[in-house]
Amino acid sequence: MARKFFVGGNWKCNGTTEEVKKIVSTLNEGQVPSSDVVEVVVSPPSVFLALVKSSLKPDFHVAAQNCWVKKGGAFTGEISAEMLVDFSIPWVILGHSERRLILGESNEFVGDKVAYALSKGLKVIACVGETLEQREAGSTLDVVAAQNKAIAERVKDWTDVVLAYEPVWAIGTGKVASPAQAQEVHFELRKWLQANISPEVASTIRIIYGGSVSGANCKELAAQPDVDGFLVGGASLKPEFIDIIKSAEIKKSG
Repeated sequence: MARKFFVGGNWKCNGTTEEVKKIVSTLNEGQVPSSDVVEVVVSPPSVFLALVKSSLKPDFHVAAQNCWVKKGGAFTGEISAEMLVDFSIPWVILGHSERRLILGESNEFVGDKVAYALSKGLKVIACVGETLEQREAGSTLDVVAAQNKAIAERVKDWTDVVLAYEPVWAIGTGKVASPAQAQEVHFELRKWLQANISPEVASTIRIIYGGSVSGANCKELAAQPDVDGFLVGGASLKPEFIDIIKSAEIKKSG
């Protein structure tokens, strides 16, 4: 069965009420492929989750940008998986490189977060990726395998996981992994899953690319056989996000 194309929009720490309303309006009015062809999930800051969820057309879904590693309690500033479920937020992004690098989240901590969120019924966009130093040292595949392994040791059912490969050196820098570079890592990730999890998981899981994806480069990236969509940063705040969603048509016609 073909893997349904997946486009996520990570708004990060951006937006005012008025800006968010404009973004939602652009999405609602955009002419995009049907939900049979592409799954679209946008991830606003937590303070805007209710606004976006209530105003976004039902074809699109909403994700939180993070959640806590266990049940809520005395964890100031955190949001629990239980709260997101109570709020009917279906998705959460976990392990984003900004949280790994700036906030010091380890592979093991991310693995624990993914397992806990799944156990509470959330679907997870789990992020992996290497820094520029790691790529230049030739350790890209070792790094993403270690990140993947920490998740795999804690997760039995991968049905509700989307893997996002985000080379850190390409996030917000304007540098983009070439289609060949993206395809190589996606292929190797899939190969790792086949060897370490199961051929079924390897063939069905969606592996999406993130890192300066734009309206200009999305079609060429989408054409790669192991690229199943995108996790989009800055461009998800702009009208070109519609063009990125439309790149799903390449898979349909391919």
